[in-house]
Amino acid sequence: MMTLLKNELLKTFLKWRTFIGFIAVGTVIPLVEIGLKLEGGGFGRGLTRNLSQDFLAVGNLFNGYFLTFFIMNSLWVHIPFLISLVAGDQLAGEGTAGTYRILLIRPPSRSKILLAKYLTTLVYSSALVTFLVGLSLALGVALFGTGDLIFPGQTITVIAEDDVLWRLAGAAGLAVWTMWCVSSLSFLLSSLVENAIGPIIGTMAVIIVFLLISTLPIELFATLRPYLFTTYMNVWQKVMEQDVPWEELRLHVLYLGAYSVGFFAVTWYIFIRKDVKS
Repeated sequence: MMTLLKNELLKTFLKWRTFIGFIAVGTVIPLVEIGLKLEGGGFGRGLTRNLSQDFLAVGNLFNGYFLTFFIMNSLWVHIPFLISLVAGDQLAGEGTAGTYRILLIRPPSRSKILLAKYLTTLVYSSALVTFLVGLSLALGVALFGTGDLIFPGQTITVIAEDDVLWRLAGAAGLAVWTMWCVSSLSFLLSSLVENAIGPIIGTMAVIIVFLLISTLPIELFATLRPYLFTTYMNVWQKVMEQDVPWEELRLHVLYLGAYSVGFFAVTWYIFIRKDVKS
């Protein structure tokens, strides 16, 4: 099994499309943060102006911690697309290349082959999200320093500087957990077709439709929201609340995990029964 996983990791990380997400993140984040630094702080003052009108602001409000949280919020809709570029290619790519039959006549069972590909998908998703958070934090702290994390929501949240890092680490871990669910969906769609374009478009279409249903204040949609995985995709933000709602956070984690397991179970059923003709 370890040999299979190693081979799948090598095969995945030797493809150029695997690095599109890293290149995009590695380009956008420095451009944004360096641009904000060169801009002289006007953007930061605009974001914190309303807070300054109501509170006596002491210290560095526009700091690396604030910028990391801001970037995670801003890019969160785009990360599923970058992940689906790889997750959607794991199985469909074999069909496109015409290597399905060669892959499945090897001694390892179909279940082991599928598991190796799925674990590779999860490794990639984890690496991309970790890279996003790590680069945002490292560059943000280097350029803007540290301080208390203050951000507006339904209420004004203030997190002391010495209480921020563990929350950001928790948010990063929960973000990875969320993206595993997205990866599982894209992986499932990849088992249905023989071209990676379909899973990519399909994943984004499902997420966009589900997000609209999850967020639009329409009474008809209220009964559907508990059954959509997008309803729980903001779980990473829960750990950044003033008083962390641990029970709600636990339930969100369980729901997302159940969806991931369910998506993989359906994929396994399809893959095991797949009639490969080429």
